[in-house]
Amino acid sequence: MNLMRMTVIDRAGGVSFVAHGEALPALLKACASDPEGLDELLERSEPYYHGLRERIANGLVMFDERNTAANPEAIHGALEHARPEETPLFRVVDDVTREASLRPVKAGAVVINLIDRRIIQLQNGYREIGRSGRGQIFDGERLTGRTFTYRLPKAWALVP
Repeated sequence: MNLMRMTVIDRAGGVSFVAHGEALPALLKACASDPEGLDELLERSEPYYHGLRERIANGLVMFDERNTAANPEAIHGALEHARPEETPLFRVVDDVTREASLRPVKAGAVVINLIDRRIIQLQNGYREIGRSGRGQIFDGERLTGRTFTYRLPKAWALVP
């Protein structure tokens, strides 16, 4: 399975989640429009990978109900006991979550830093990220066979 850890960093902090590798080209397409934050990134990726925005919004609500920066014990327990590909979405709030946000799952780990316009491939067994590429549209249930392309502006750095 092409599951990857994806961590998005914006001015509000970091959010880390596991998603299918097929979501990565949609996020790269959204990066090409220079989104200011996570919400804008997800909104712009929605036409290409339907449902990711809602899944992350729901995951953030659950995280925020169970954790605070002063008391992150619930996420610490989940990270300690869950298999990497089954970890819940989480905010990066301390050293434990920061380390977990960099831990690859089956197909790897990618960090999208919206502040510095940098995409870091910590480990990528899914597909090499280039300045331009293509992906398949996911309609929320399946890949449709329809494709889209993306081209990252020169302002974006790609770190192998």
